[in-house]
Amino acid sequence: MATETVENYLKALHTLCRESASGEAGVVRLAAMLKVTKGSATSMVRKLCAAKLAKAERYGGVTLTVKGSRAAIDVLRRHRIIETFLVQTLKLDWADVHEEAERLEHALSPRIVQRLDELLGHPAIDPHGDPIPDASGVLREPGGKPLASCGAGLAVRIVRITDQDRTFLMFVANHGLKPGAIASIISVDPQADSLLVQAAGHPQVSMSLTAAAKVLVERTTADRQVRRLPRVSGNGAGNKKPGQ
Repeated sequence: MATETVENYLKALHTLCRESASGEAGVVRLAAMLKVTKGSATSMVRKLCAAKLAKAERYGGVTLTVKGSRAAIDVLRRHRIIETFLVQTLKLDWADVHEEAERLEHALSPRIVQRLDELLGHPAIDPHGDPIPDASGVLREPGGKPLASCGAGLAVRIVRITDQDRTFLMFVANHGLKPGAIASIISVDPQADSLLVQAAGHPQVSMSLTAAAKVLVERTTADRQVRRLPRVSGNGAGNKKPGQ
């Protein structure tokens, strides 16, 4: 039953279950993520349950079985290895590789995926900071908390960008907020729903707290309370909030 549609559903269910406090995925959110009708999502969930890939309670959410979870993790592994290959080897822009990987993840054989993994040196994360499951199916979530939850005056390291939207990825890249970068939180204004952050070598930029919640960070081990980074002159774009 491992068709492209089934794999897309399994991957979406895996993501939603991990994001949910209850560990379950709702059919409405599933339909929205996959851009299908609720009826289509409900029909596919029934098929997944019949194939013992998922379980659905009568008045509850949907979860993956062990079999379904393994299949979903396999798709994630393929997707994230492909994204890493497209960025590191083919030098595609990280904002453009998600859709390309969506197409290729269903076509590559396990042998090709394993060779790509070896070629890349068995990377632990993809270009967006998402963890890459290993060959045995172990998925280790990286640490980090939302930038929006951090206080002013902290130095943080960007570890993951959770939004794969091209516009958002271009925004964070243009302001130096890619995984691995060090940034200083200049100020936080809850009333204005915004914070001011500055990556080394880049101008300060104002982000909405909603957008900042999509950037996961960890505090740096040294100099916990940091001074402001040197101001870098910009063209004024650094004071814009992303349209997220």
